[in-house]
Amino acid sequence: MMDGIVIDESRCVGCGLCVKTCPQGAIEIKDKKAHVGESCIACGMCLDSCKLGAISRMQEKGGEDLDSWKGILVAAEAWEGKLHNVTLELLCKAKELQSNSKCGISAFLMGKDVEKPAQELIDHGADTVYLCQDESLVYPTEEPWADALASVIEKARPEILLFGATEFGRSLAPRVAARLRTGLTADCTVLEIDKETGLLQQTRPAFGGNLMAAIVCPNHRPQMATVRPGVFPMGQGEARQGTVVRLPVPALSGRVQVESAQPAPQSKTIADAQIIVAVGRGIGSQKNMQYAYELARLLGGQVGASRPLVDAGWAQYPMQVGQTGKTVAPKLYIACGISGAIQHLAGIGGAETIVAINTDPDAPIFQSAHYAIVGDCVEVLKEMIAQLQK
Repeated sequence: MMDGIVIDESRCVGCGLCVKTCPQGAIEIKDKKAHVGESCIACGMCLDSCKLGAISRMQEKGGEDLDSWKGILVAAEAWEGKLHNVTLELLCKAKELQSNSKCGISAFLMGKDVEKPAQELIDHGADTVYLCQDESLVYPTEEPWADALASVIEKARPEILLFGATEFGRSLAPRVAARLRTGLTADCTVLEIDKETGLLQQTRPAFGGNLMAAIVCPNHRPQMATVRPGVFPMGQGEARQGTVVRLPVPALSGRVQVESAQPAPQSKTIADAQIIVAVGRGIGSQKNMQYAYELARLLGGQVGASRPLVDAGWAQYPMQVGQTGKTVAPKLYIACGISGAIQHLAGIGGAETIVAINTDPDAPIFQSAHYAIVGDCVEVLKEMIAQLQK
């Protein structure tokens, strides 16, 4: 039994405070007592509103019940027969997690003409693909996707469920979590299996990025997380054999029906760059930005920026790297005058080589850098440009 909200009628006096607090409208007063309806999502807001302690949370069974949840399930995304890169990145991470937990890997995929992507999922590590394919599934809509995925989860019982933090993934994941009444950690930057407990440690920036929080979900399954594209490497696929389980097509008579859609224009962004010259407040002035642009041009890369420079108007938002900007994974990342706050580091974890330039020898960025240059970034940029021009 999943967790839920329980009313102790011996304490309840029917004051109605919980009714006003419930965001779902799931509580009503009957015969001067509060009663919880089926629309309750167990958010717990009513617990704080009750002054008499008449409301409590009924916990899910542990032990044997939790032990029946095994494996990792990746919610795959495909558009016009092509898998989203983040799906392959999650499968690569799932294989790493599998080496520590010795569990199976599966994937869930819905859409039109997705036979080839289904095999690609297997080639990248999925042992089983739950496939729902139909002409009517051209456009992804959250309600039927959530219904079908929740149905698969109840049967397959995966211990871990991973989503890409795309626009659709960010909308789908919380709907599935609400249906299953389990936890969800968004925008994770690190996923690890705790060797002692076997739980999935989901690490993400918290409190405005001032610290990194390691979150676990010990009492509910599946353990759910979303991950931004580009945080983990994609890995290489190889020809493999796997099982495809075909699912019935869900009813699409929801409140929203998509008549037509088209993907946003796929222009090159900083997230696609293999070389990034990123600048922070240490650049000194907007005029000095010219040196970063020139170095990026000579290297065939792009210019990125920290949030303070975007806030100051020295750079545009699409150039912003970090927790509230783009997550990047270039081959070379040159950080010029960037101190290395947690918010910024959260966006560059996938960089292969980081070169940091800063006047402060104790700058946090040096702890993550492969090469550290202590000095004025403007002078260093000028020297780099001079050497390349030779």
